[in-house]
Amino acid sequence: MAFKAEYIWIDGTEPTHLLRSKTKVVPNGTTDFPIWGFDGSSTNQAPGANSDCVLRPVYSCKDPIRGADNMLVMCEVLLPDMTPHPTNTRAACAEVAEKFAAEEPWFGIEQEYTLFESDGKQPLGFPEGGFPGPQGPYYCGVGADLIFGREVSETHATACIEAGIEIAGTNAEVMPGQWEFQVGPVGALEVSDQLWVSRWLLHRIAEEYSVVVSIDPKPVSGDWNGAGAHTNYSTKAMRESYQPIINACEALSKNVQEHIRNYGAGNEKRLTGLHETQRIDEFNYGVSDRGASVRIPWQVEVDQKGYLEDRRPASNMDPYLVTRLIIQTTCG
Repeated sequence: MAFKAEYIWIDGTEPTHLLRSKTKVVPNGTTDFPIWGFDGSSTNQAPGANSDCVLRPVYSCKDPIRGADNMLVMCEVLLPDMTPHPTNTRAACAEVAEKFAAEEPWFGIEQEYTLFESDGKQPLGFPEGGFPGPQGPYYCGVGADLIFGREVSETHATACIEAGIEIAGTNAEVMPGQWEFQVGPVGALEVSDQLWVSRWLLHRIAEEYSVVVSIDPKPVSGDWNGAGAHTNYSTKAMRESYQPIINACEALSKNVQEHIRNYGAGNEKRLTGLHETQRIDEFNYGVSDRGASVRIPWQVEVDQKGYLEDRRPASNMDPYLVTRLIIQTTCG
């Protein structure tokens, strides 16, 4: 007997990488999943004359869609000589996570996304050729006149729970058809692996409802909220006292440009200083300030310990890049 293992990886498409996957049938009892090859010339990762790339499994969980003994297998991409492929951002994240393991960094990522009709052009809840009523009642709302796509969000959250992903919650967001789920708090590699798999599950579940998932940071131009991936972060020291949180904010203030360059494509359309964002060319931090680059939650100030929220990462950010940079900047 055998079961299906869905091998998932990140391709080389620019400026925003896409998820790819294919199915390997493996013998029952397999827990140490083997490496596997693929055609990199079809994923923007190799030329046709030298097209072989390698998938190395790094994280696996139950497949909640197929059920039974089937599995989802997140992979990193290697070259045939078993060195990291240039598109492999996980390898560098793993090095930094190991280097600063004693700091015990934890992350919780809030993944916002927008659901579109099957044509990929009209957001759910937007009338054809027009716009819905202004923002206000949609955030965490209820009712068929305000909420669009709840079945996708509900099915996705259940699938993540069944898979064993550390999903923490989900909610309707500020723009119609826009949703959010949260993963964590766990370590840098864990949150990144799980976020990529949960993104794959979201796209896969949306197929069943004939809708399209967008993680574009500004899916609709004009007076509408963008989509981010707010990244909550703490170290052991931050979870025990307040000054290390301020120190982390100050460290982030000194490395703004490198972070912005790696916080997602098209983020300049979202970070305008409007719609609960700070301008992309400015940096500040503050308590309970959703217009700040970095927010310190009010409860953290009261407790004098806890975490910070970097509000700059875009919805299409690569969590391997973002978590690595935050650790490097605040712990290095």
